[in-house]
Amino acid sequence: MATPRAAAAAVAARPSTPRRRARARAGDGRHLDATADAVRAAGVAARRAAPRTGRAEDGEEDARGRRAVYVETYGCQMNVNDSEVMMAVLEGAGYDETKEVNDADVILINTCAIRDKAEAKIWQRLAYFRSLGNGKKRSEKPVVGVLGCMAERIKEKLLEADRLADIVAGPDAYRDLPNLIDAVVGNPGGKAMNVQLSVEETYADIIPVREAGSHSAFVTIMRGCDNACAFCIVPYTRGRERSRDLASIMYEIRLLSEQGVKEVTLLGQNLANASTERLASASGSAFVGYADGFASRYDPERKRAGTIQFAELLDKVASVDPEMRIRFTSPHPKDFPDDVLRVIRDRPNVSKCLHMPAQSGSSATLERMARGYTRESYFALIDRVKAMIPGCAITTDIISGFCGETEDDHEDTVSLMSAIGYEQAFMFAYSEREGTAGQRHQIDDVPEDVKQRRLQEVIDAFRARAAEKQQMEIGSTHCVLVEGPSKKNSDEWTGKTDTSKWVVFEKNDAIGKYAGDEDAPTSGSYGVKPGDYVAVRVTGCSTGTLFGQVLGKTSLVEFQNLHGAQWTTPKSSNGASAR
Repeated sequence: MATPRAAAAAVAARPSTPRRRARARAGDGRHLDATADAVRAAGVAARRAAPRTGRAEDGEEDARGRRAVYVETYGCQMNVNDSEVMMAVLEGAGYDETKEVNDADVILINTCAIRDKAEAKIWQRLAYFRSLGNGKKRSEKPVVGVLGCMAERIKEKLLEADRLADIVAGPDAYRDLPNLIDAVVGNPGGKAMNVQLSVEETYADIIPVREAGSHSAFVTIMRGCDNACAFCIVPYTRGRERSRDLASIMYEIRLLSEQGVKEVTLLGQNLANASTERLASASGSAFVGYADGFASRYDPERKRAGTIQFAELLDKVASVDPEMRIRFTSPHPKDFPDDVLRVIRDRPNVSKCLHMPAQSGSSATLERMARGYTRESYFALIDRVKAMIPGCAITTDIISGFCGETEDDHEDTVSLMSAIGYEQAFMFAYSEREGTAGQRHQIDDVPEDVKQRRLQEVIDAFRARAAEKQQMEIGSTHCVLVEGPSKKNSDEWTGKTDTSKWVVFEKNDAIGKYAGDEDAPTSGSYGVKPGDYVAVRVTGCSTGTLFGQVLGKTSLVEFQNLHGAQWTTPKSSNGASAR
């Protein structure tokens, strides 16, 4: 097992875990049918108007005939979206979500299996959940279910290990959750499991139950991964690649626009490789190939014949609402041919922040990882991105201490971090995963203390360049989406730039309309709330946060018309671009 320090050092934080999703706003439905959604919305609103009676006693349902379910989510953004999907399924089957674990009739934990440390945390939580219910009036303890990637990876072991779980469901089995729960409720010692992976998209017709009043949303457009990198468990826990149909994607994007959502993140394990069926009346587009110097292990032409590829899909999604910012994650670097880069460049509402997981800066290590590219081709791609999309922010993933990594390999990774200057990086010590090619065919021969020392050196190299880039932001002005109050100071707002940097700025209840210059007069008086776009001039920074002054209220289109981009770039003393 990994040491407390070993499993991960993520300098740029992923969404916090655990996650407990709030109840959805009225109007969120389960299926892609407008009439059914309207009917369902009325029913949901009526149910939520009635007070909850707390946890059901003696195995009986509450006064409204519904049960309480508590969901805890770990891991990636897709797990968050999957938890929203499962709540849509469960609400339709007579369950309401509770934020209080002690009120729950059913406890579901959506898991991550990417590293040992993630799984160790799950085991701890399962032991805690199993302890609940003692000393209460009800005779039965809550049903406990393990869902997601860890469930898919170790399956029966979860049911056998000290009886910590009653239900095991893989990431493609959430439609079956009501049946799995019914199989064990009132059946002491009963167990239920469904870990069948699908070869088709499983949840295209389900609208996730999202957090009430949220101005941002995740939309899954594909699942699974066929890359089979030597270190990665994802192909074994998420299955083969399959994409959603175009109609369901566009329906959900339009629905989110109508609900006032200002930012959508498209999700997929190998997202930029998504290829979805075109509407029946149109023909598919030809496969244009991968980025120069990148290769794949499978036949893309066979898989993609007659389909819409990612560049066209991204363009269609971005065209729905010019005031909705579009992000996407997580791609493989091979999937950035010029047609994708052109859409990112030409669509103002597509974020100019690209995740380019390098994993290593050594060609030898990349070959052992089966990544399909070299150090040189990766550098060439980054140069191409910066040439086509000036000011584009680049983020990455790095693994230290993979099988066979030498000191020279490690130094190549350190030099990569220094040379490229990533805005964010997720950096980890290698954690061997059972069943992967790395575990089956290679030797995990780098000692743990060496992994940790190398990891720290990679982190130090990242931080040095990141600090420089943060300083270079001072004096720039960004179009910022207001996220909410600062956790440290309720008198301040936090928001995110187009390039995915966090900005903190003082609240101002009466700001004018941004006119393109901090010294220009502003018109009107506007309040600011989460979901608004404001122009913020950067006045200071820390390692991971920018601090600024709000200049006025704006919109994506207005800011773009004023500046030709979603930020202004300060000039250094010699006139060169500071970014």
